[in-house]
Amino acid sequence: MSKILLGGIGGTPTENVLRSIDDEEIIGVGSEPFDMMLSKAQKKYQVPYAGQHGYRKRMNEILDKEHPDFAHFQNDLEVLEVSKNRDDFLSRGIKLYLPTHNTICNCVDKEKSAQIWMKSDIKVAKMMGIKTEADLKKAFDTLGDRNGMIWIRQNVGGGGKGALPTNNYDFAKLWIDRFSGWGKFSAAELLTEKTVTWLSIWYEGELVVAQTRRRDSWDFGNRTLSGVTGVTRVGMTVSDSQIDSIAEAAIMAIDRTPHGIYGVDMTYDANGIPNPTEINIGRFFTTVYFFTTAGLNMPKIYKDIALYNKFPALEKKINPLQDGLIWIRGMDYQPILTTEDEIRKSINLQEHK
Repeated sequence: MSKILLGGIGGTPTENVLRSIDDEEIIGVGSEPFDMMLSKAQKKYQVPYAGQHGYRKRMNEILDKEHPDFAHFQNDLEVLEVSKNRDDFLSRGIKLYLPTHNTICNCVDKEKSAQIWMKSDIKVAKMMGIKTEADLKKAFDTLGDRNGMIWIRQNVGGGGKGALPTNNYDFAKLWIDRFSGWGKFSAAELLTEKTVTWLSIWYEGELVVAQTRRRDSWDFGNRTLSGVTGVTRVGMTVSDSQIDSIAEAAIMAIDRTPHGIYGVDMTYDANGIPNPTEINIGRFFTTVYFFTTAGLNMPKIYKDIALYNKFPALEKKINPLQDGLIWIRGMDYQPILTTEDEIRKSINLQEHK
């Protein structure tokens, strides 16, 4: 048994990873005591938020005390901070399974990712950075749809952070002012509500495994202005060669030798083409336990490679799970794995004609 340090314990993203690798000793670190009380980690240490004063010092104290064999983090900003200070881990013999720091920087910043993809002729939503009021006015003039709608959001952060679809310049300006966001926001043409994620693990440029999940709805989406929360309510396994090729191209455009976890989020445009919107780098998406329950334990594959150089024996590297598996989640409910046929049988749904 090895000792693994996990960041963000108590939060659903980390706890779903923990459930998938519960055959190892887990040392947990987190910043929210109430969340940490929910964690199943054997030991728990509080740390400041990543990037805040004292985070690095406190983390090094924990590393010296616990001597973990491997460390993994489930938050963009923490992945970025750990990557920046990765020698703190490696010099102590603690393994990390991350791509280069430059790759992480380019993925965490969505504006940088989009610029790389546009230069590589990968179809993405037209977008531009918003540094000034003049930029915002130009965005409405050049990116608006027939109703004048554009999409604005913060460049760094998950869960649709700062996202707003709007056709009102004054509202958009107030919104960016509210977040002190000039230079930190981007504007893009509005895509459809249909989204997919291609979650993959790579090792020194070689694909280990990838699985596609379609998102059918967001939890609490009706309580946000954007309709996006980052909290998937219903997800479904799918396979599509177009998605596979676009996701791989998006990854290779940013990193010619992928190494670690790359989750390519894509949103369909009006022509039915999935456009990459971001790569969740160095971490699994929140509902990775969906795949674990369905028979594809990606966190275990990931830690087995990092710790034991043990690679999976898979008949298919891309989309090994059957299509049509559905994962349904809700607050304070145990998620369930089901299918459309089981749903119809269970609640007697009738086709509408």
